[in-house]
Amino acid sequence: MSGLLGAGTCSSPGEASDLKFPLGAKIREPLTQARFQQLFGGAEQAQELLAESRGSGLCGLWRRRARACSGPGAWRLLLARLPPLRWLPEYRWRAWLLGDAVAGVTVGIVHVPQGMAFALLTSVPPVFGLYTSFFPVLIYTLLGTGRHLSTGTFAVLSLMTGSAVERLVPEPLGGNLSGIEREQLDAQRVGAAAALAFGSGALMLGMFALQLGVLSTLLSEPVVKALTSGAALHVLVSQLPSLVGLRLPRQIGCFALFKTLAAVLTALPQSSPAELTISALSLALLVPVKELNVRFRDRLPTPIPGEIVMELLAHGASNLISSLFSCFPNSATLATTSLLVDAGGNTQLAGLFSCMVVLSVLLWLGPFFYYLPKAVLACINISSMRQMFFQMQELPQLWRISRMDFAVWMVTWVSVVTLSVDLGLAIGVVFSMMTVVCRTQRVQCVALGLAEGTELYRPLKESHKLLQVPGLCILSYPTPLYFGTRGQFRHHLEWHLGLGRGKETPKIEGPPDAGAEPVRVVVLDCGGVTFADAAGAREVVQLASRCQDAGIHLLLAQCNASVLRTLTQAGLLDRVTPEQLFVSVQDAAAHALERLELTGPKTCTVWV
Repeated sequence: MSGLLGAGTCSSPGEASDLKFPLGAKIREPLTQARFQQLFGGAEQAQELLAESRGSGLCGLWRRRARACSGPGAWRLLLARLPPLRWLPEYRWRAWLLGDAVAGVTVGIVHVPQGMAFALLTSVPPVFGLYTSFFPVLIYTLLGTGRHLSTGTFAVLSLMTGSAVERLVPEPLGGNLSGIEREQLDAQRVGAAAALAFGSGALMLGMFALQLGVLSTLLSEPVVKALTSGAALHVLVSQLPSLVGLRLPRQIGCFALFKTLAAVLTALPQSSPAELTISALSLALLVPVKELNVRFRDRLPTPIPGEIVMELLAHGASNLISSLFSCFPNSATLATTSLLVDAGGNTQLAGLFSCMVVLSVLLWLGPFFYYLPKAVLACINISSMRQMFFQMQELPQLWRISRMDFAVWMVTWVSVVTLSVDLGLAIGVVFSMMTVVCRTQRVQCVALGLAEGTELYRPLKESHKLLQVPGLCILSYPTPLYFGTRGQFRHHLEWHLGLGRGKETPKIEGPPDAGAEPVRVVVLDCGGVTFADAAGAREVVQLASRCQDAGIHLLLAQCNASVLRTLTQAGLLDRVTPEQLFVSVQDAAAHALERLELTGPKTCTVWV
């Protein structure tokens, strides 16, 4: 055992300590950060710790880039950008071809009615949903890296696109359009949807070039689930006019859901009995089939086709190129991806079989779907939202696990339902980020003590037998150190070390006499500080200066490389020496005890 155990022994006043520590045991010297770099990190890293040379770092970066511009480097880049060059030579034809064919055909069958139905959400003719189910799938097969990812029309994205299309190309107030006027309006809306696809594709390609895929981490699970659940309600309400046979203008903007409900209820006496009958029969067929597919997923070789009876580079290119063929924005789809996996798909080759099914419909079977009632397509849209509605069943469990995540879910859902899908998503992301900031600012600086019989340091509030040495304060700050937390960091350190205005020594958690002796050595555990910005680094430098003026020896432990680099550039080594940086709390505590000259039995405080 090392660290505090190897430095000396302690006993309570007037009685022998019952802590079972080896007396005088010492296995190794305390290991500083500089010594660790010399032993294990190489001379270059040790030199970087003492003096950061930014010029040499830039030169090294340019040299690495220059070496990458070679024949092998170009081939590696081609392999990274064209995935079929990697997986096609290794394709197991006998083992995988049948599964890919069955899965591709199954997904293609679903693509046909789903694409036509989601085209209604986009406010374009149904045939353009078939185009969007063909060209993007073909392009993703050539550029995509997800073996089990299915692309095409997606309800939430189609709904958001439809809102933009209706805003850009609104329907005339009269609503009575001739055949030619209707064709002109549809052509303008198709152009607007294709322009949106082109713009979204170009934006994704730009994000790919700038390596901004990390932004997807801002979409937390509660935000995504609340978004899809709220969007499902929008889809349901938006399909009510087609469901009951009413020709009503589409409502857009904030409170569109409630405006649509009011319009449907007002015009309900003019609904079509034939459309109502078709809707009832369609839902009576689709809903039980969806339920059977879910309950007997493991027993069915392929799901029952009831509808008939990434990465940024691939999606960006598919949206950009497919927009030239009058396609509206597309993305990965939840339903067909799950269907692809359940049907036994193995590789991206399944997408080619899906394209064959959709292409056959476009070339030969399209006229059979021309007179398909919109009520049937509306029922397909509603039945496809089934799983999204059921996500609300997870709310009780989410409440028990995390009240903060529950709040994020509710704020996002209410915003999506009451305002709009895109505005609700923005509000949900901003609120989720605010909760992260609030959590980092509510973290407390914790005083640590040594647990009996171990080398582990625990918070003094925990119900363990803990050892605290008079004059030694070990603190842990488990949160990033940036401009939003530097004030809290300064306040906690002043309170624990007695560096405030009154210069009063604080009482750390424990018995009344726990903090009787002034702090002479402080160990700051930085293991929880994942990053530090310039403001946070300057705060640590100022702390080191104040500790130096107050006669307190400051030791830093477990600083990661990025934090240590930021502190060094902020001038930390002007206030402390490299020997005051340690790789572990145990090593820092051992050095602190040597500085306090605890060579024999001393008085210490032990409590439960």
